[in-house]
Amino acid sequence: MTSIKHPLALLSASSVVALSVLATPSAPALAQSASALDEITVIARKRSESLQDVPAAVTAFTSQTIEDAGIERPSDFINLTSNVTMIEVQNAGNAFVVMRGISQNRNSEPSVAVVIDGVQQVNPAQFSQELFDIEQIEVLKGPQGALYGRNAIGGAIVVQTKKPTDEFEGKFKLGYDSGDGYRTQASLSGPLSDKVKFRVAGSFIDIDGYLDNTYLNEEADPMRDTALRGQLMWDVSDKLSVDVRASASKFEGQGFYYNIVPNVAGFNWNGPGDGDANDTSLPIRVNNRGLNEREMMSLALKIDYDTSAGRLTSISSYDEIEEINTGDAWNFLPRDIAGIPVFFCGGNPDCDQNQSQFLDVEAWSQELRLTSHEDDKVNWIIGAYAIGTERFISTGNMSDLGNGVFPVYRTPSTNALNPQATFLADSQDNFAWALFADLTYQTTEALEVNVSLRYDRDRREQTTETPQQYLVDATGTAIAGAATGQERSQIFDELQPKVTLSYALNDDITLYGGYSTGFRSGGFNQTGVGTLAARPGVSDIFEAEVAKTYELGMKSTLLDGQLVLNAALFTTDTENSYFFYYDATTSTQNLGNINEGELNGLEIDGAFNVTENLSVNFGYGYTDSEIVNFPTASKIGNHMPGVSESTTNIGVQYTAQMAAGAEMMVRLDYQNIGDTYWDTDDTKRDPVDLVDARMSYSFGDNALTLWGRNITDEEYNGEYSPGGFVYKAKPARWGLDFTRKF
Repeated sequence: MTSIKHPLALLSASSVVALSVLATPSAPALAQSASALDEITVIARKRSESLQDVPAAVTAFTSQTIEDAGIERPSDFINLTSNVTMIEVQNAGNAFVVMRGISQNRNSEPSVAVVIDGVQQVNPAQFSQELFDIEQIEVLKGPQGALYGRNAIGGAIVVQTKKPTDEFEGKFKLGYDSGDGYRTQASLSGPLSDKVKFRVAGSFIDIDGYLDNTYLNEEADPMRDTALRGQLMWDVSDKLSVDVRASASKFEGQGFYYNIVPNVAGFNWNGPGDGDANDTSLPIRVNNRGLNEREMMSLALKIDYDTSAGRLTSISSYDEIEEINTGDAWNFLPRDIAGIPVFFCGGNPDCDQNQSQFLDVEAWSQELRLTSHEDDKVNWIIGAYAIGTERFISTGNMSDLGNGVFPVYRTPSTNALNPQATFLADSQDNFAWALFADLTYQTTEALEVNVSLRYDRDRREQTTETPQQYLVDATGTAIAGAATGQERSQIFDELQPKVTLSYALNDDITLYGGYSTGFRSGGFNQTGVGTLAARPGVSDIFEAEVAKTYELGMKSTLLDGQLVLNAALFTTDTENSYFFYYDATTSTQNLGNINEGELNGLEIDGAFNVTENLSVNFGYGYTDSEIVNFPTASKIGNHMPGVSESTTNIGVQYTAQMAAGAEMMVRLDYQNIGDTYWDTDDTKRDPVDLVDARMSYSFGDNALTLWGRNITDEEYNGEYSPGGFVYKAKPARWGLDFTRKF
């Protein structure tokens, strides 16, 4: 008899056996009656209410679901959400969320507002991080600008961490990862006095990696991540409460180990005829290990005070983000086979190029809002929000003489071992403010009207920090009109209304429909890029994006609460959607605008308790995207860049009670990502099928979990950038965790 030795094979086989038993008509589990699904309370509209009562497309993950599905990073819950995808790139500070066709790119504002414990993230570099000690995650689809403001153009993601407890409790988890490393998490919570409670939590990961660098004969993607979070809650009185939070994290890894897939001519330099987005045949062969380090720190203060008019809430925050990323540059081949030689090497055949990028962000934000007390007919919110941001970013290429690559921060390098060839830098001083109001009126027992309005005003000022000698094109000619210290300013503003009507046909079925507007600020490309790049849609300033959405939906709870079935139809018109463009002649990463686009789609989501032990969750999303107006006529009718045409999600979970109070849980999650279009040229990746599996045995306060991700070892490119840049997605991986609560 053939033995099963690989942990993934064991996990997959065990899962199939368990689920096959369930499918047998005589299985005892089918004779058991199914219980109703648990009611989920959400704060999607900045007040607590039942998920099924919210007239919007919302996917919620409770603490139990987070544990059962093994959600530990943003990609984990996004992979379980219809019409939402996430493009994970190499460096920690870049992860692009695409929601209902609203995409995100390098150096752009995010496509969704991310709110953690009431504090909105100030920069997209914060999004991709470990999720530990989490109570609930809510994904709101469609423009949410009326309540969450700028950058909620595609939707919003609301994360709640676990709160301090009245009694002492703790938890730790230690696990092995097949990337030849380990993961550990721990939390401790309890009272300090009658009125003060605390909670601390931490996470540490150290993994050698999964992707082979065949040139250096080692893994290309090692990572070490350390994160800490603390919270104090003080119930000053029956009316006043104070909540103080602090967090810090540090990520260490490697960077810039892309491949360039060749076009039909066997060459690729950022133009028509980009390579095959499905080509995964090329091995990673960079000769520089590179460096990717990101450090983040956040402080937040929340004060709630109950007045006769309503609850007054103040949320103050301060954030710092710093990331350095170094490594090889185009064409990401070793010096001895790169075959360029690049323009700044003077024809030296032994010279290659490498690169360094640096990001430094400091930001503060303040929100003040007054929320009415709960009322049967009228609920309202009024508020104001302000945010100030200082950002510095530099990018540059160096001549690779075989001595390694060194990080470059605010000024060009003077290191003769790795001479600076190109350098561009700018600083920004931005200030934005907003006023908003929300009113919900229960006109009859069945009909509810919700009206929201928000005005956002974003002032952006940029200063060119590039030394004058580097403000030149590929031939060394000075860029006309570009000068060190040059300042530019721009104001982007938008009025964002939202109107929703919901009607309860009965206690089980509610219909809703509405209109909403979303807004994402514009910004600056490097001075002179618009002239040098000569790329349609790209200029020194990229304009603000506006999305206008009409939506019809249904929410239902059927079969005595065993089945939840929700559906939505939407159509969105966009103005000035972003697209990414890398210009090799200036070595710059730029954003351009698509004048007009159209997105039409649908979603069907649900959960079903088949039996007391067996549950199924499912979702399907479809988005048809089209470029309606663009400076290059040949691109009109193409798909919007970054959009996946469809997503399918199916999760099956079986839980069995064992002897002595123990419990066995087996779970399978399947995801299909349909055709994905990467650029305005309609470069396409074929559909991808992913399967994850988990098997957990719980006994007392202990649990042992065997898990696997991408257990079928699907090979695909997780990212494709114009010019043929590809990044392979992670292969099959598995792990074993031990958890203890006390």
